Amino acid sequence: MNSRPNVLEVANLIGDSSRLAMLMSLLGGKALPATDLANVARISPQTASSHLSKMVEGGLLLHESFGRHKYFRLASHEVAHALESLIAIAPPKPVRSLRESDEQKTLRHARTCYDHLAGKIGVALTDRLLDMKLLEESGSDYVLSVEGMEMLRNFGVEVDADPRKRRHYARQCLDWSERRYHLAGSLGAAITKRLFQLKWLERLPNSRAVRVTKTGMQGLASKFGLDYPAVTDK
Repeated sequence: MNSRPNVLEVANLIGDSSRLAMLMSLLGGKALPATDLANVARISPQTASSHLSKMVEGGLLLHESFGRHKYFRLASHEVAHALESLIAIAPPKPVRSLRESDEQKTLRHARTCYDHLAGKIGVALTDRLLDMKLLEESGSDYVLSVEGMEMLRNFGVEVDADPRKRRHYARQCLDWSERRYHLAGSLGAAITKRLFQLKWLERLPNSRAVRVTKTGMQGLASKFGLDYPAVTDK
């Protein structure tokens, strides 16, 4: 454990508007090339390269090369959690266009919070898992019941925690748009991964928003009793 964390260094890295824009664009869990991140931040490739190098050195990003291109992603789920926490406590920005309004609606409805499901659908699914007694609250975490472990395993979810990974298993994550908790941690990631495998969810282009497919609506209703129209109308 770091007994003397340098919070100011991290705050300075995140506090720059260009760097923050790039970090936020990576919250969907995907790795993006430097050119895309430069476009997101509306800066030159040379300036973006300098910013990205600082964030790699500061432990916020990891990068890997594919041919001539460098791809960047968030260094860990802790970085994603810190960014989501900042969003949850930040005052809302004014919506200046119809496009921004539409983007906010899709993000609030369903999105990936790094590698797990968030938004109205993420919160509603977590509520159903609790109602079905598959999950139970335990402090700031959730606990998977015996029935929940059996049901999710039969559903194809990797429910067994990996002891080699230093990560919460089933964490309560405050949803910035719903102001309630959704399921995070390795279990939340495993469930979301399965929903993508079944094509119940699909990603929207150039966004961390996701769409529940027609098959997904039917599946969520039959498997978890999730009334999708009711969630949509909230």
